[in-house]
Formats: sequence, C-alpha cells, structure tokens
Amino acid sequence: MTHPSDAMARLFDAAPANDLPLVPRYNICPTQAVGVICAGQGRRSYRPMRWGFLPHWYKTPTDGPLLINARAETIAEKPAFGTAVRARRCLVPVTGFYEWTKDDAGNRLPWYFTPADGAPLVFAGVWQDWGQGAAAMTSFAILTTAASPWMADTHHREPVALAPDDWARWLGETGEKAAPLMRPAPAAYYQRWRVDPRVNSNRAEGVGLTQDIAG
Repeated sequence: MTHPSDAMARLFDAAPANDLPLVPRYNICPTQAVGVICAGQGRRSYRPMRWGFLPHWYKTPTDGPLLINARAETIAEKPAFGTAVRARRCLVPVTGFYEWTKDDAGNRLPWYFTPADGAPLVFAGVWQDWGQGAAAMTSFAILTTAASPWMADTHHREPVALAPDDWARWLGETGEKAAPLMRPAPAAYYQRWRVDPRVNSNRAEGVGLTQDIAG
C-alpha cells in the first residue's frame, strides 16, 4: 500500500481513524493491520483491521486456521463467513499484490500485480469483531474467485477486485444484491512483472520489492 491515507479517505468519502498503519508499505503480510473501508451511520469509516478473519468461536487468535481469504463460490455457506458476507462487507484498498509461480527447481518466483491504469486496487472483503476488553480486535478476509484465463497463467485463484461504480453496492449502501460482483477482473485490468525474491521473506521491505527485475 503506497497511496497516502488522507488521499484514500477523500477518495472513499470516509472518516479516517487516527491509528491507520503508516504508508508506504511494500510487503503487507497476514496478521498485520490494514486500512479498510466500512459503511457507517451517515458516513463511511477508514480504519485498521487485522488481516486474518477471526470467527467468533475462536478462543484465541491462533485457535484455528488463519483465514486470510474467503472463496466467493462458497462464502455464503461457510459458518465463519455466512453472516459477514450478508451484513459486514468492506473495501480493502491497496496499490498491488504479489503472487508466485515455481521454476523447474521448485524455487518460488514472485510476481507483482497492479492495475494497468495506476488507480488504487480495491478488494472485496468481509469483517468481524472478535474478543473482549484488551484482547478485542476487528479482523477481515479478502474474497477470491476462480482466476480469469489471463491470471490462470500465474495462479488458479485471484482476489475479487471492485470497480468504483461497485463500491457502494458491495458495502450494502444501495440495497442491490452483491453476489454478481464476485467475479474475476476483466481482461487487461492488471499489469504484472517479476520482482525480487526478497519479497518471499516477511521481513523484507522497501520500494525495490515492487520493481521489475527484468528491466
């Protein structure tokens, strides 16, 4: 995430929280805080949430699998996500994301994906409050769907990306059903290039992680 928080707050007409993560960030990993857009009473909010959805029955944050993604095809049927996808949908704005392939030796080769027009990338998400007192936190997961033919060259799944005209609908502000939005991105939406394998480490950081190593 490299877009300034104040610019994101203006873009979404959202009230920003005081504790949003500092940007730029070039290697956001599961369990870290991410700025997320939610609908609210009268105005949207832009606030930090833990990436890694915590169902209400988890006794601790590590009580079960780390739920960073939710499959769009089955989300409504899953006990962890069923209520959230009906009542607690959110927007997750980022600059881009990484995906991996493997070479013949089994080495993980990272690729960087970002919108071809340079605009912010907005994922469909669902969120959940969890815990009480000092342990309380809000967490989210990103929806994924079957990859488009173009994306399938790299991975068989892709995040559900939302166009600006779909933001209000996903947040539940228009009263329209959101299920039709859970689809792959259109052809030519993304650009992609190979990046430094340093990003394979969750300790790596810096603008160099997103640079094209081919040129």
